[in-house]
Amino acid sequence: MREQKIRPHQRRRGEREGRLAGTLDRRDAGATRRNEGRISEVDQKAGAAQQSADSANSAAAAAHSRAEAVGSEANTKFDAIDKASKRLVYEVVLSEDEGNFKFGKTVLPSGAKTKIDEMVSHLKADPKAIYLEIEGHTDNVGDKMVNEKIGLARAEAVKKYLYEQYQIPLHKMNVISYGEDKPIAPNKTKAGRAQNRRVVIKVLA
Repeated sequence: MREQKIRPHQRRRGEREGRLAGTLDRRDAGATRRNEGRISEVDQKAGAAQQSADSANSAAAAAHSRAEAVGSEANTKFDAIDKASKRLVYEVVLSEDEGNFKFGKTVLPSGAKTKIDEMVSHLKADPKAIYLEIEGHTDNVGDKMVNEKIGLARAEAVKKYLYEQYQIPLHKMNVISYGEDKPIAPNKTKAGRAQNRRVVIKVLA
């Protein structure tokens, strides 16, 4: 078997192919580096955009919280001014010691209705100029939360009677329960507890 000789033109072609392959490798390496650089730049821009979005969301949440706080403060001031602008004309107390609400009961007794009827007869002179604040109270026997619910139910019973019997507009009445928090007599005695189980109707003008 004879050894094949490499002719000059074949050697030159091989050298050219080698140089071309090296050039292509360098180009590919350069393109890869450029692509990696662009990918890194895109990642950085995406990260910066996300940070900006997070900052914007945080700022929006903070602004919303400030707006709610300002709104709440404004409502509180308005309520205070509104109440201060009204004067107490008189008040009616419906309590168990006068034969009205019984222990643990929320149904409006007939005795309470009679006192409410008397109150309304005094209001007929100028009914549009009045505002009623109806407070529910209890003694301190039992669970505090239960007492608050009982106080509110008693006040709501009075409001319902005034609306259904005399068509007093609902926006002219406000109910609130103080539960056991505002006693007018000691809760240590039966008589004191009976006085504390009451509804107070405040007539404001």
